[in-house]
Amino acid sequence: MMRSSRIGIFVLFILAATVLSGCSFYNRVRARQNLVDGASAYKNRKFDEAEKRFRYAASLDPNGDTEEGRTAQLSLARTLHSKFIGDRSRKDWAEEALNEYKKSLPQFLKDYKDTSAAYESNKGDDKAVRRFVNAISSISSTTGAIASLYDALGQADKSKEWQNEVAASADYPASARARAYSALASKANTCANDISDNDKTKKTVTGKDGKQAYQYVKPESADDFAKLKQCTAEGTDLVAKAIALEPAEVKNFASFNIEGSSDIQLMLMSELSKAFESVRSYKAAMLNQTIRIAEMDGNNADRDKSKAEYETAKTNFSALSDFGKKLQAEIEKRAAAKEAAENPAAAQAANAGNTGGDKK
Repeated sequence: MMRSSRIGIFVLFILAATVLSGCSFYNRVRARQNLVDGASAYKNRKFDEAEKRFRYAASLDPNGDTEEGRTAQLSLARTLHSKFIGDRSRKDWAEEALNEYKKSLPQFLKDYKDTSAAYESNKGDDKAVRRFVNAISSISSTTGAIASLYDALGQADKSKEWQNEVAASADYPASARARAYSALASKANTCANDISDNDKTKKTVTGKDGKQAYQYVKPESADDFAKLKQCTAEGTDLVAKAIALEPAEVKNFASFNIEGSSDIQLMLMSELSKAFESVRSYKAAMLNQTIRIAEMDGNNADRDKSKAEYETAKTNFSALSDFGKKLQAEIEKRAAAKEAAENPAAAQAANAGNTGGDKK
């Protein structure tokens, strides 16, 4: 009798939801099922099946008004992106992936705006943190993927234009902007390094202590030297703008309790620290270029000043990098424990394989 009563209540709930939301309730249920099936197919690299599932889920909410609709659009874009990586001749897949990425972005930006206030008011609320981290991680991965596709299509100018747009816009989260600045700084560093790090500008010399070291000399072309300075200045400026975005969570990472934090708090800290670890890396890289330029100019005072700044920047980068490794190790440890709890037989078999089988 109790079971029948519960079933009746469930049926009433379904009917009420249907009355209130029309067919949207069923659409969300169908979308979720197709998202689950699509994710499974994607994991197993069955991209055609994944595309079919995600495309259907996206068709149930073409405007991305629901979380399921936005997730379907992003998942479809990622699947098409993966198919293009497997066959670079299919530029139509890349173009459609670009469209789907861009289609999902406005709603994710709205999510970010809506969830930021709740997160800032209560950073200990896992529900608020989850919504916030889902929004910023979706934006970061989407903006990065768009730039990557432009580059893969040979549209470097569009890639740079897109990254500059993201980096400069306060509508985007700090992590996404930092990643865009890092990508631009990477190109500036490559531009500088192509000039400063070659056989004509980097000479091996023996010091008074008998140890060998590199000595940097000006390139033969004055235009090349001017370009080296320009690329270094641009990269330095980009890094400075990114550093200015570093949130309190990253600045105070040393006080973050890895083992005492929830899973979702670890995910958020991972998203933030990875973005700014890259920024700190390029700060050191651009200072290294500054050292070379000063040495080429024979300006020992500026060279030594930049060397001191470089050592500090390298230390700051290494500290955040080491923290990120510990963070990732804890995330992986928890994931393994969860998998073992859900599938003890597989965990036991894996453990037996790691120990060389049963001992007799």
